[in-house]
Amino acid sequence: MAKAAKSESLFERRERRVRYALRKNAIGRVRLSVFRSGQHIYAQLIDDAKGVTLAAASTLDKELKGKAKSSATLEAAKGVGTLIAERAKAAKVKEVVFDRGGYLFHGRVKALADAARENGLSF
Repeated sequence: MAKAAKSESLFERRERRVRYALRKNAIGRVRLSVFRSGQHIYAQLIDDAKGVTLAAASTLDKELKGKAKSSATLEAAKGVGTLIAERAKAAKVKEVVFDRGGYLFHGRVKALADAARENGLSF
């Protein structure tokens, strides 16, 4: 029997592995999901039990647009982390599970997480 070709990338495998471990440990908690593109960074608070998004923030929001030199900087990611923490407080969410997806916990992803922690979110 011939070996099947690897159809999924290493990123997809890492993403699946991270989310599997996260779901095992996230019983009853809201998930803070991060998506990072070349130009922007996005964060969402997702309640998986109900299947709804409670809050979202990104570098495209009116509150953040134009404040940073570029939307692909650490400064912009810190702004998104602060904004998502404020919106989490408004949604009465204190404790979350951080879903970095397939991204390494480094750079903009880490800056967003640190800013959210500093503004009251508990991971």
